[in-house]
Amino acid sequence: METLILFVGIIGNIISVLMFLSPVKTFWRIVKRKSTEDFESLPYICTLLNSSLWTYYGITRPGSYLVATVNGFGVVVEIIYVSLFLIFAPPKMKGKTAVLAGALDVGFLAAAILATQFLTTGDTRIDVIGYMSSGLNIIMYGSPLAAMKTVVTTKSVEYMPFLLSFFLFLNGGIWTFYAVLVQDWFLGVPNGIGFILGTVQLVLYAIYRNAKSSYSASADLEQASERQSLLPPSASGHTSHG
Repeated sequence: METLILFVGIIGNIISVLMFLSPVKTFWRIVKRKSTEDFESLPYICTLLNSSLWTYYGITRPGSYLVATVNGFGVVVEIIYVSLFLIFAPPKMKGKTAVLAGALDVGFLAAAILATQFLTTGDTRIDVIGYMSSGLNIIMYGSPLAAMKTVVTTKSVEYMPFLLSFFLFLNGGIWTFYAVLVQDWFLGVPNGIGFILGTVQLVLYAIYRNAKSSYSASADLEQASERQSLLPPSASGHTSHG
């Protein structure tokens, strides 16, 4: 059983790492053009917070080192993404990014760590961190939901990249299986939701993949697909050993 848990956890780590790296193409474009154009920084800021909370959870919960390792990697990657926004974004977006990153990734995270360290102990501390991590994970599924709405309204899968949907499906599935094996429901619930959303996205992809877009693409639709790429990591990558 221990061998199976380790094997599933390692597979989950590999898939989550690939999801964290999925926006690399977008950021390479940002670096080449020296502009973030119309891309939003909020998904990356939220993913950074989510990865940080899951890393803290993995460190705090005994035997959950696989959660900490993959999300620790996610923290490093997301810091790079957010930093690129602070370097290349237009002044207004740069200011917004700085304020949000300071409030969420520094302020909220510090408050959460201090509160759980000084006000809770033992299993209660693990539960509080678990609820916070799972809750944020679930909120972040707003992105894949937005991408699905776009597919249905435009009758086009142009803004829901197949690989992202496939990884959301894979990541959610493997971590849900892992969570069942180690009986970690904080890990299981958000990843179970991710698995269901990934499955629905693949079904939508099968239905609309050959359909013509009902209207021309706009920047905000592109952002919806970009947001989705961030989430998976979050939603998913933050799931590891329980």
